[in-house]
Amino acid sequence: MLPSHLLFQRIPEELSSAIVHYLRSEEREVFKSTLSALAAERRLRPVFIQKRPLEAQLSWMKESLKLRNSESIAEQVLQVWLLKSKKGMVVGFLEAMGIEHDGDGSVEELPGEMDGEKLKAGVEVMLGDHSVDEVKLYLHMFQGQRPGGWEALAKLLEEDERLRL
Repeated sequence: MLPSHLLFQRIPEELSSAIVHYLRSEEREVFKSTLSALAAERRLRPVFIQKRPLEAQLSWMKESLKLRNSESIAEQVLQVWLLKSKKGMVVGFLEAMGIEHDGDGSVEELPGEMDGEKLKAGVEVMLGDHSVDEVKLYLHMFQGQRPGGWEALAKLLEEDERLRL
């Protein structure tokens, strides 16, 4: 299981750019609070970052999300992006796995075990409908939602070349 800051280090630059651009355009309050939290984490005043040109702000945010001390912020950013921007992918996976959810991708109780065949079938559907990079990021994030993750998912993430980060 990879922490969120390491996920940001390993995903392609295009995907991390898409994530921060999504926050900037669609989740402006989350973008502002993320920028402020990252600035505080690095002992900077938010206004120092906000005065920079937009592309410099976005670049600074992407680099800051890769840092170990930004772990909780990186995790929140990924959760917002997945639950808001990639809701169809998240809900589709939960449905394929038979995991109860609220219709928006939030889960009250995670299963103790995963059926390996259902998992493989669900991942194949996801890969047919979404980019490989988005799918593997989601699956790695999902694996971290339970202490120790799931054996079947760990095995799939390790064995399937398409899903390795």
